[in-house]
Amino acid sequence: MKLIKPKFWDKNYLTFQSLLLYPLTFIIDLISLMTFFKKPKKYTQIKTICVGNIYLGGTGKTPLVIFLAKKLKNKFKTIIIKKKYQSHLDEKKLLENYNKVLFDNDRVLSLSKAIEKKFELAIFDDGLQDKKIEYDLKIACFNSISLAGNELRLPSGPLRESLNNLRRYDAVFISGQPDNKIFLRKIKKINPKMPVFICEYVPTNFKKFKNKSYVTFSGIGNPLGFLRTLNKYGIKRESNLIYPDHYEYSRTEINKIKKLANEKNLKILTTEKDFYRIPIELRKNISFLKIEIRINNLKKFNRFLSKYL
Repeated sequence: MKLIKPKFWDKNYLTFQSLLLYPLTFIIDLISLMTFFKKPKKYTQIKTICVGNIYLGGTGKTPLVIFLAKKLKNKFKTIIIKKKYQSHLDEKKLLENYNKVLFDNDRVLSLSKAIEKKFELAIFDDGLQDKKIEYDLKIACFNSISLAGNELRLPSGPLRESLNNLRRYDAVFISGQPDNKIFLRKIKKINPKMPVFICEYVPTNFKKFKNKSYVTFSGIGNPLGFLRTLNKYGIKRESNLIYPDHYEYSRTEINKIKKLANEKNLKILTTEKDFYRIPIELRKNISFLKIEIRINNLKKFNRFLSKYL
């Protein structure tokens, strides 16, 4: 999905736009009820972890999937499963740098292939709302910038499902450093036993971008997170361009960015996801910030993980 989030989604009060769209939200809720009572299937031949979100886009799912795959592939024969969307080829390419990936139109089909090939663990990048599979471990991701936005469901807000559905899941991950104690209390009220893990994005190659100035660009779900990372690690930018999530860069668009950089005598820097969306022949002189996730209380998370695997 190519998406630029409407600003009213993240307001902490009810807006006219939200009220206007709420009838559509109501209709979507009624349609969702049709699948609510369907019983998901448990697959005992393989362990399953689903890393998903309730807030639409930009919650740090993919870095967490990569972290889990790297951590667990020495213990289990591990496969990553991502549902096939043509606009998500960038994420598939990124995931393939770290682990084998199955990329089919149906997650059940991918899981069946994984079982047939004797994989022992399947890590799903997204899929909490896919009720056909009963996952062994279900993780809901948020980012500290947006959290749950206005807490309304699509399209009057950014939520794929009600925040109250957190009671069905096993853990919450919040990327960044949340100072919103109200949101944390809300999670605990919904599910008092819910473990909440705080993590942050850490650039592993930032030192080589110091002491230079850049044109930066991104087409991701949370572009503000990218900018905050640049600021935190002292990477200078003079121009920044923001595109819709999963934006597919054309030759014309990349040439415009390169022309802007040449005119201002700047280097070009983007995210790793965006880099893999650029046609190979156009990637010259474009660098990307390589990010990995760091969990604040790793020992606690390891103990939590061992209960499910």
